[in-house]
Amino acid sequence: MKTMSNVDVFAVTNELNELLTGARVDKAYQPLKDTVIVRFHVPGEGRVDIVMQAGVRIHRTRYPPENPRTPPSFPMLLRKYLKGGIVRSVSQHGFDRIVEIKVERDQEYTLVVELFSKGNIILLNQEGEIILPLKRKTWSDRRIASHEKYAYPPSRGLNPLKYELHELTEILKNSDTDLIRTLARSGFGGLYAEEIVLRTGLDKETPASDLSSEDIQRIHEAIRETFSPLESLDLKPHIIKDGEEDVLPIELRIYKKRPREYFESFNDAADEFFSSVFREEIKRIHEERWAREVGRFEKRLRIQKETLEKFRKTIETSTRKGELIYANYQRIQEILDSIRDARERYSWKEIRKIIADARKRGLPEAQDIIEIDPMGRITLEIEGERIQIDSKLSIPENAEVYYEKAKKARKKIEGVLMAIERTEKEIEKITRRKDEALRNITVPRKRVKREMKWFEKFRWFLSSDGFLVLGGRDAGTNEIVVKRHMEPRDIYLHSDIHGAPSVIIKSQGKEIPETTIQEAAVFAASFSSAWTRGFSSLDVYWVHPEQVSKTPKSGEFVARGAFIIRGSRNYIRGVPLKIAVGIVDYDGERLMSGPQSAVEKRTDNYVVIKPGYTKKEALAREIKSRIDKENILTLEDFIRVLPPGKGDIVQ
Repeated sequence: MKTMSNVDVFAVTNELNELLTGARVDKAYQPLKDTVIVRFHVPGEGRVDIVMQAGVRIHRTRYPPENPRTPPSFPMLLRKYLKGGIVRSVSQHGFDRIVEIKVERDQEYTLVVELFSKGNIILLNQEGEIILPLKRKTWSDRRIASHEKYAYPPSRGLNPLKYELHELTEILKNSDTDLIRTLARSGFGGLYAEEIVLRTGLDKETPASDLSSEDIQRIHEAIRETFSPLESLDLKPHIIKDGEEDVLPIELRIYKKRPREYFESFNDAADEFFSSVFREEIKRIHEERWAREVGRFEKRLRIQKETLEKFRKTIETSTRKGELIYANYQRIQEILDSIRDARERYSWKEIRKIIADARKRGLPEAQDIIEIDPMGRITLEIEGERIQIDSKLSIPENAEVYYEKAKKARKKIEGVLMAIERTEKEIEKITRRKDEALRNITVPRKRVKREMKWFEKFRWFLSSDGFLVLGGRDAGTNEIVVKRHMEPRDIYLHSDIHGAPSVIIKSQGKEIPETTIQEAAVFAASFSSAWTRGFSSLDVYWVHPEQVSKTPKSGEFVARGAFIIRGSRNYIRGVPLKIAVGIVDYDGERLMSGPQSAVEKRTDNYVVIKPGYTKKEALAREIKSRIDKENILTLEDFIRVLPPGKGDIVQ
């Protein structure tokens, strides 16, 4: 598998530094054991996901994989230390395959991404001490573990942008191998070593120590020429097609005849190149995980079917043996009588010896007897079937022993058949889940930033009467809703609780009906702090725009996002906290959350939720699985329209 070269790292860090400087760290995830996704909020850009795969790559991705339900400890620690922090820089250490992301929060932290060998991802404090590495490692001269001082690995080879001719001469003259291997081992790697030699016209198998001064000068000029686009940042990111693909930030003559696809940035090229491989890796891991899960039930089913077959065999064999006992009643009775007579004079040991001798002499009476155990149980062979007869029991009693075995097996079969049916249903259920999960991995949807309408920056819904209702998301948007969007004939609503959005009904110059006011009240109550506190209902009031003021009385203070209400309030008592979430067609497909009566007016594809116990992300994931079968929206879209706190689906 291709890993990023020093040149790739140079290109990607320059772009990431420009993109992420000033960005806020949001969250971190770990979809695979060696891969971490860090989400940033970039001013003017919004969400940006950066994938970091230890020893392989780092770049922006628009193909973020599904996050694990239970996050591992490493991304949780990154959230603890970095969430809310501001990125100060993204840089390459020297010209090595090491990326440093500086984040300022309560102190300056450094996230080190090592892309050499098997690589690592390491969080450092401002003293350069390791807080936690993704993987603990120890070498003779270097130890990567918590509380250790981070030490960079020794730099190897030349920095093609910063070296002197005499350094190159020394490396070549002191080499004990040929030209191509010497360059490859001097920090250029195999591909760029081939490119440099190609540009010089020299024989790559020439011993490096035999090169003349003129040859070394040609190599020096070829290096300068090859890497000059890096100095000027004149990058041409592209993916080489047809045959073994490659992703490059600069053009190489070695690929001159190969078709290629160009991209606006190296991050975009790397994302397209690596993400397909990454999806296959995730798919393989998921397939293995699902195979183990399905295999567990299949093993159970196999054992259950083997048990069923065993019981059926027991019924068949035991019934036949019981019937054989009755069919050979006289013959068995004679054997029992003979054994009982002998028992009056001999021990069981002596009887066994007598019978063995009789079998050897070919006496017909002894041929049916296979053995007699010390407890007096006789094994007979009748019509090819071995039957055990207890000499202390009568023939009917011996037959009944076998019939009873068959009877018990029949009863157990009922339970086994029920168990098999349950297991088969479990396998069918888990197979459907597996197919759906693998299908989502196999055909991922590129995350394209959807153009939001102006009202989607707020809480919003369309009432069943067609009126647009807006609500603030926080103190800042509460201010905007009232100051910029509330007009004279609108209606203002607020829940009778601290921590609630300012809600307005846009009248569009029309009379607002009572049904819309009732729906807006449900909206205002549901998106208040009452939802987080688990209330089932809440009082809401409404007033006219002229009653809403930001001007306090002398000596009073009005906090940001809060307003003063003057005059009488119109109360709506006991408003239920319950909303619907559905995909509606409103100038394109959009996710709308609001009162059920408003949502069901525009779509049949919705769910109803109330305050509950399911965490917000898990609730969003469940809602998405129910109403977004075609995967047209992201999980974040669903999280965005939900009320604060936990909830449960009720319909």
